[in-house]
Amino acid sequence: MGGELSVANRFMSTVVIDSHMHCGIQNVSLPFEEIKGYQRKGGIEGVCLFAPVEDIYNRYDDNFQDTSSWITCRQMANQYLLDLQQLQQNVFAYYFVWNDFKKEELKKGYRGIKWHRHECEPVYHYDDPSCESFLQEAYRLQLPILLEESFENTLYFIQRVKGRTPIIIPHLGMLNGGFYALFHSSVWEDETIYADTALASSREIESFLERYGSKRLLFGSDFPFGSPYHELQKVNHLTMDREDFENVVNRNVLRLMGIQPSP
Repeated sequence: MGGELSVANRFMSTVVIDSHMHCGIQNVSLPFEEIKGYQRKGGIEGVCLFAPVEDIYNRYDDNFQDTSSWITCRQMANQYLLDLQQLQQNVFAYYFVWNDFKKEELKKGYRGIKWHRHECEPVYHYDDPSCESFLQEAYRLQLPILLEESFENTLYFIQRVKGRTPIIIPHLGMLNGGFYALFHSSVWEDETIYADTALASSREIESFLERYGSKRLLFGSDFPFGSPYHELQKVNHLTMDREDFENVVNRNVLRLMGIQPSP
């Protein structure tokens, strides 16, 4: 990657924000120093950071039960990102929620919420009263929720939230049942539902833009699973005018986080 040029040179003054990156230093080694290197090589000025799943729960244990050590690990993982946000310019920390549903954490300045599980992984306790209390706080603070769940739970969650705060579907739905399954379920028709481009195909990105425009799509790489440089190159090669490009690579995510984009 050392010889690669910034793909943002298509529009020289455009600020690029990667809305989907993992960062943590406990059970995996993804320190922010490594991310800064990828930012420089990719021409990416800002980053939205999520803790790695490995620091939140044991995804390989179907019978996972929370413990004090996991609660501490989770707290430290989220706090690491919040500390980076306070120390670094253009770093935006998302709170990765699990079944302790610590709603008081949301007041600390997080810019969004990561809600994540895959099929055959430990499940969220949706029937726990503290889950509803957590969601009510998210609605009050208008924090966007990046939702990666099974297809059935994605539909359930969207119906439960009912537009009271924005929801971002990562990968254009690849791990939420698939882009076209969500399309046929009319998920993308809801104007409070957004998507990110991380690891999605160019065809799906183009299809979304053609049907729904550029105001509900966010550029993301899913680092370390995707290369920030190559994921941005994929977006850069699409046929878009400057306004659409800027919506995708910075304006939409800034608005979702309650930050006024530059004119």
